[in-house]
Amino acid sequence: MIKLTKKRKVALSKFDRNTVYSLTDAAGILKEIVSTKFDSSIDLDIRLGVDPRKANQMVRGIVTLPHGTGKVVRVLVLCTPDKEEEARAAGADFAGLDEYVEKIKGGWTDVDVIITMPSVMAKVGALGKILGPRGLMPNPKTGTVTMEIGKAVKDVKAGKIDFKVDKFGIIHCSVAKASFDRDKIVENAETLISTVVKLKPASAKGTYVRSIYLSGTMSPSIQIDPKSVSA
Repeated sequence: MIKLTKKRKVALSKFDRNTVYSLTDAAGILKEIVSTKFDSSIDLDIRLGVDPRKANQMVRGIVTLPHGTGKVVRVLVLCTPDKEEEARAAGADFAGLDEYVEKIKGGWTDVDVIITMPSVMAKVGALGKILGPRGLMPNPKTGTVTMEIGKAVKDVKAGKIDFKVDKFGIIHCSVAKASFDRDKIVENAETLISTVVKLKPASAKGTYVRSIYLSGTMSPSIQIDPKSVSA
């Protein structure tokens, strides 16, 4: 039998796990039950009625959260020397090419996002086995392979995230921090959910959004009524 901690018992007493809440109510409850000493991430899990094994039912996209993620995003730009100044001016933490390619080959991946340009993809592509499993491989579909280096860096720093349904048909994203006020959590979550809804594959049959849960780091999850979300 799993023994519940005192904090978890208190958290579970604040809401009914068998009740489906509105997004606004769920965010309010979450603000009350998150009890970590650090600023917890607020995560959204959206279970979709799709089969990710089928190419025509893959759900993937990018979205800029209106209030950012609250997370400090470390950005590496792999670019030619003439683009390095633009990258740094836009807020990139690291910018360069050959020296960082060698560092990555040596096992260094201490960044959250890598942005590059089409002309150097031959060098970046060779890092696929290292970057791919870590979700760091640049991709034109997510705006991380572009000639507009400065804009791409600013977008990522401002809260642009990319999402992709996993093999279980679930999209999992961090959308805020526990320190955000309730309305900001709601607006960020609504932005992600409405974006996912608009990406419904034509081949997906039946109920598309099957369930939505909101949770904090180490907190119980709260089920959200999809109908309570503004599309």
